[in-house]
Amino acid sequence: MGWIYLLLAGVLEVCFTTAIRTTDGFTKLWPTVLVLILAAISFTFVAKSTATIPLGTAYAVWGGIGAAGTAAIGIVWFGEPVTFLRLAFLTLLIASIMGLKLVTD
Repeated sequence: MGWIYLLLAGVLEVCFTTAIRTTDGFTKLWPTVLVLILAAISFTFVAKSTATIPLGTAYAVWGGIGAAGTAAIGIVWFGEPVTFLRLAFLTLLIASIMGLKLVTD
């Protein structure tokens, strides 16, 4: 169940980091409230995951899912640059997340 919590936490991290764009520097109330709610739920799920997953692994996977997912959203939705090196490092990040899953009991 810990890995499901961690996956949900990572997806919610992508959601709240993407939603930050809508806050206009945290000056818009409702987008800011949305970001804070999504972040709180994400933190709750990552905390729940640490009941069965080592803290360092959980944090690394959570951050990796968030980073890779947010970078992908930036490329697909916001027209951020796509370069060979950027894709290569995102691939390496995803491979590292998968590797942590494989070596964690």
